[in-house]
Amino acid sequence: MTELTGGLWELLFKGVWVTVQLTVFGAALGAFVAFVVGVARTNRLWVVRFLSGLYMEIFRGTSALVLMFWVFFVLPVAFGWQLVPMWAAVLALGLTYGAYGSEIVRGAIAAVPAAQHEAGIALSFSPWQRLVKITLPQAWPGMIPPANNLLIELLKGTALVSVLGVGDIAFGASLVRNALGDSAPVYTIILVMYFVLAFLITRGMRALERQAKAGLGQKPEKGAGVLRKLSGRQQSEVSRDLSSAGGA
Repeated sequence: MTELTGGLWELLFKGVWVTVQLTVFGAALGAFVAFVVGVARTNRLWVVRFLSGLYMEIFRGTSALVLMFWVFFVLPVAFGWQLVPMWAAVLALGLTYGAYGSEIVRGAIAAVPAAQHEAGIALSFSPWQRLVKITLPQAWPGMIPPANNLLIELLKGTALVSVLGVGDIAFGASLVRNALGDSAPVYTIILVMYFVLAFLITRGMRALERQAKAGLGQKPEKGAGVLRKLSGRQQSEVSRDLSSAGGA
């Protein structure tokens, strides 16, 4: 029984590696889709904007779980080729979360001041040069915080792949639970696992954000007390309240 239990717990921890792979591959595909669709939605041609917007609306309004079933069960019937469960899950997750990410890219590009685009035109830059040399370097830092949230949502969304038999954390947890007949410790442990992975993602993305801001000459925010984070008026109000309290 001890050996069986040890093997099951080993299976659970192997699921962590599968979840990491799903997150990385899904994020890579999602980032590519988000960039292409997000940039296309800012194109001058209405046809390009319409098609990219149609893609975004379709995949943003579609259940990732249903899309996963569709990719795995319907594509073989329609086209005669079968994806393994792992890659069917990556494709479904990447297309779905890429649609969400396209809005992040579009919004960050739109937030770049129009004067920057006009400066690129004045320098006779092509649209591609303006995008690469002017727009994206300034839009990039603004994409990171919402992308961090989306990446964590993708991490948690990988639990859906267990319905296809992919041995991720959730799939391993169900096997351990069925073997041990005890739910509380199993699901408590996988909650901690997901939290640790999400925490590591957050720390990495914050470091990336600091680096991106430093590349634009922006100083990173420092948590140096409440008063420093407040505006000048708020600082005066707080100081006055503190003085009144001290006089009382």
